[in-house]
Amino acid sequence: MRSIWNGSISFGLVSIPVKMYSATDSAAAVSFVQIHEKDGGRIRYRKVCELDGEEVPQEEIGKGYQAASDMIVPLTDADLAQLPLPTAKTLTILAFVDASDIDPLQMDKAYYLGANGPSAAKPYVLLRDALVHHQKVAIGKVALRNRETLAMLRVHDDAIVMHALLWPDQIRSPAGLAPKENVQIRDNELTLAETLMDSLGELDQGELHDDYRDAVEELVTAKLEGGEPAVPSEGPRRGGKVIDLMAALEDSVRAAQEGRGGADEEEGGTSASVTRLRGKSAAKTTGTAAKATGSAGSAGSAGSAGSAGKKAAAGKTAPAKKSTAKKAAPAKKSTAAKKTATAKKTPAKKTASRRKAG
Repeated sequence: MRSIWNGSISFGLVSIPVKMYSATDSAAAVSFVQIHEKDGGRIRYRKVCELDGEEVPQEEIGKGYQAASDMIVPLTDADLAQLPLPTAKTLTILAFVDASDIDPLQMDKAYYLGANGPSAAKPYVLLRDALVHHQKVAIGKVALRNRETLAMLRVHDDAIVMHALLWPDQIRSPAGLAPKENVQIRDNELTLAETLMDSLGELDQGELHDDYRDAVEELVTAKLEGGEPAVPSEGPRRGGKVIDLMAALEDSVRAAQEGRGGADEEEGGTSASVTRLRGKSAAKTTGTAAKATGSAGSAGSAGSAGSAGKKAAAGKTAPAKKSTAKKAAPAKKSTAAKKTATAKKTPAKKTASRRKAG
């Protein structure tokens, strides 16, 4: 890697010569150029002077500070060099704080800091090990590209990383963005949400990749070869209005557990269980089933009493049969009664015939 800044870290009276390297690669991201749709020509931006309308070469471009909407004050490199900026070549550490004290909103671009020369090795390792052992991050100030910025130093893979931080007044307030409605979250909803969080498992950084970039590269390759790009299959549609939050949470937990089922079984771990809550429709279904069971039981008892041949018992049981039959299925009552009557008469005839024969 090519260093983009040479300077030193001021750690009390200790000075650590370092070189700065960009820790991220924006070139790996998907980027497009603008073209003229009519003929496919490239569209480029040109630096043109607003006064004479002519294009200005880079060597003739200077700096200016816009003091008002119609007033620009020219500033030369000599003017800026005379400013009292002690952090121009030195990253001055101001304090050591917990990492949780830094709002991630403040974090900007990241840089690696490497020891510059053999003499910087020992103080570099001293600062690195002190940050790890004390579990702190360093906050300081440094001037980059003719402007001073806040910086945070932390350790990553035995190297010191510097995060440029935005100034507190550069962070916008989120006032008015949160829902204004008085939303009440039930305990079972919160529990399901936490179960879903646990079911998703840990993140494997090695499996992360840019699917969109892969799709763009396949599309470009297909066009270069003169073929038709493959139509991607539509994935599950997401978003939209959530009708039943509990059902959505339960389905999400179930899907996450099915996705991790094989891994959990191999590791011998236990997965969280989810019990679907019974809604109104389920309660009605259960009630109907109970009534049907009760009717069937009543019909069976009445049939037993009738087969005993006791008129008094049959007379007491008959009203109950009619009442139950009216509630359950009136159309089936007469048919069932005929079958029962036929069944009663047949054994009686056979018994009488046997007595005469004897």
